[in-house]
Amino acid sequence: MRRFFALLGRPTTYSRWLHLLIPAAVASVWLFISPSKPWMPFIFAIPVGLLPVMRLGEGVQAQLLLTPEQRRRPDAAISVGPATTWADRWRTVVWLEVRLVLAAVVCFATVWLPGTAVDLVRGAFGTHPSDVWLARDVGPGWWCALLAPMPILMLLGLVIACGEAATAAARGLLGPSPAERMTALEERTEQLLERNRIARELHDSIGHALTVAVVQAGAARTAGNPEFTARALAAIEETGRNALDDLERVLRVLRESDVPVGARPTLVEADRLLESARGSGVKLEVEMTGPLELVPGPVSREGYRILQESLTNVLRHAGAVPVRVRILVVEERLELEVANPLAGSRRGTGGGSGLRGMRERAALLGGKARTGPHEGEWRVHASLPLDGIR
Repeated sequence: MRRFFALLGRPTTYSRWLHLLIPAAVASVWLFISPSKPWMPFIFAIPVGLLPVMRLGEGVQAQLLLTPEQRRRPDAAISVGPATTWADRWRTVVWLEVRLVLAAVVCFATVWLPGTAVDLVRGAFGTHPSDVWLARDVGPGWWCALLAPMPILMLLGLVIACGEAATAAARGLLGPSPAERMTALEERTEQLLERNRIARELHDSIGHALTVAVVQAGAARTAGNPEFTARALAAIEETGRNALDDLERVLRVLRESDVPVGARPTLVEADRLLESARGSGVKLEVEMTGPLELVPGPVSREGYRILQESLTNVLRHAGAVPVRVRILVVEERLELEVANPLAGSRRGTGGGSGLRGMRERAALLGGKARTGPHEGEWRVHASLPLDGIR
């Protein structure tokens, strides 16, 4: 009983009532014209439901009146769009038939049950119930006052039940088809992948710039050498400019959907990362073998970010230590390795977001990235295939 009265307090109950009365109002026009053929609206609903645009109109109505709380959600149970297949068209026909049946029931109850309640109230005052309403066989008397609320309660219960039935039918018949669900799932997956990629871009580029700036600023503060301080400030400025360029690239992808991913930096621009690390006091041993300019764009871009995150982690956890960098293009693979002494490193063996991001970048390209201690060093080794990505 408590749930019943709670449902009566919901605006959705009355919007569903209105939704069920709309087809009844349309059908009553036909009944006025030809009362001897009340079944004609059900026949007429078949060719009307086969019109592709009818599914759009019914979906809009159902969302607004049956499930108004979900109409702005991308995963709404009732789709809004024209029918694209014959299966959708026939589902729309079935929906129209179900809606007409429920509308007939609710329309009958809306007219006759309140009239019967009024007739019973009159009966309580000694007036014999009219033959027009449903209480025609009830004699006048005080007991009519006890019966008078019953038709109203029956009406409200019927409205709630038919509203729930109409909503369930709409979700089943006007809901997205399996093809539409698959398309929506693919779009959602693409959005999540894009958001994940952008998050990695921001983490790698901005994280690298902030780490270099912090290391340079700390070294300049403790050095007490004006010449070294000037070099550190110049390095911070250059790193900040590069970070702003990277940030602008990412923001352009967010603002403009047609911005090419080719605007992101590649391994051909690895020198700026290496110079930034050298400016922070890192002693670099660099080995580059093979034509980096011929590495496919996706591989080169992800390799750049893996190198960037690796150098950032060296500065963040080990400081100005010797670092060995190897970038090799051999046997249709890009091999990238960054290693630094493990002694004195404050790095744990857990999987932070940066390390996880490197492994994810490699996995998306069909490669592998291994991170962790190896023979007294902290080593990052990524192996990315070049075939099939051009």
